[in-house]
Amino acid sequence: MTTNQRRLSRRCFLRQAAAVAGTIPLLAHARVFGANDRISMGCIGMGGQGRGDMGGFLGFPEVHVRMVCDVVPEHREAARNMVNQRYRNSDCAVTGDFREVIARKDIDAVLIATPDHWHAIIATEAMKQGKDVYCEKPETLTVRQGRIMEEIARRYGRVFSGGSQRVWEDYNWFHKMVRGGAIGQVREAWINVGEASGPCYLPPEPVPPGVDWDLWLGPAPWRPFHSTLIRGGFRPFRDYSGGGMTDWGCHGFGGALFTCNLHTTGPVEIIPPDGKEHPNLTFVFANGVRFYHGGGWGGLLSFKGTDGEIPDRQGREQRAPDIYIPNYKGRGGIFGDFLHCVRTRERPFRDIEFGHRTASLCHLGNLAYWLKRPLKWDPIKEEIQSDPEATRWLDRPMREPWHLG
Repeated sequence: MTTNQRRLSRRCFLRQAAAVAGTIPLLAHARVFGANDRISMGCIGMGGQGRGDMGGFLGFPEVHVRMVCDVVPEHREAARNMVNQRYRNSDCAVTGDFREVIARKDIDAVLIATPDHWHAIIATEAMKQGKDVYCEKPETLTVRQGRIMEEIARRYGRVFSGGSQRVWEDYNWFHKMVRGGAIGQVREAWINVGEASGPCYLPPEPVPPGVDWDLWLGPAPWRPFHSTLIRGGFRPFRDYSGGGMTDWGCHGFGGALFTCNLHTTGPVEIIPPDGKEHPNLTFVFANGVRFYHGGGWGGLLSFKGTDGEIPDRQGREQRAPDIYIPNYKGRGGIFGDFLHCVRTRERPFRDIEFGHRTASLCHLGNLAYWLKRPLKWDPIKEEIQSDPEATRWLDRPMREPWHLG
């Protein structure tokens, strides 16, 4: 198939998907799961992280993985072997094109673990086709993508869970300490995660047989193939990811936002380091709380309040108060939370709004680094104030024929 034919077929698919999607809201809750019904899943993006996530879902007896997808043959074959070994058969379907997964009427939900630049397109098209979505973090490549994903999830009645298990499982001690009043009123938080992404500098390499490089790039600008990118090494590069700021940042900043009960809003100012008054990238919230990128003493997270700080710098034991904070539903961690909500139609712990707000904060931090100037942010309108150049970075152009909406 020629490049023009591929683009035409993709364009036809998107038009057909939009037409079909118009009927889906009426059917969004048509399936009622019984006690013995299994949730059929398709898994898209079967590199190391994707196969790890899929392995987690395969541990639930109520899950039936029907199809796996990756543009790299070795990845999809390894995933198919995992599924067939789990079910002791050879029934798992395999494809290199995500559109074949979301077009299947017998698939209820999809796992998306592709590189970040693909998350928004696959998630929105899947939701329009009536699928619930579990999407690896960061859920988005840009700020605007997250709000579009949230709007699509609500319009089509879909369950969407972002994939950061650490926000609750690793950091609930901080949540209980701060929300339980152990340090008084929280004032500051330090989040020690990686840096912003930058331009891709990798030299050209020959495309291996069977790898669909054009589809791997998808909406990203065209560039020559390099094996690092298909082996999980895409995160340092701006066209595909936000770097450490959005990778571990979605864990760390997500944990800090939930600890401070700021996970449904955003900062009002983002100040890059200046070597003087602001040694660290600083996020300022409307209530006066400040987050700093780096500089903490307690590993990934540190907090200071009016009555103390955590963790203790001398290593003395600090017991969290025995309080309940709403978190996962059902059983089995973040995967079980998603599956429970697929059945009940509740919103999961890391609903798209939480995922979007966390990723947006990280994206805004990257913008302040890239532009080297402070940004004023309206977290209600989700607009950068009085800075047209920075505003253009809230979204990115996509390579034809890919688009959102």
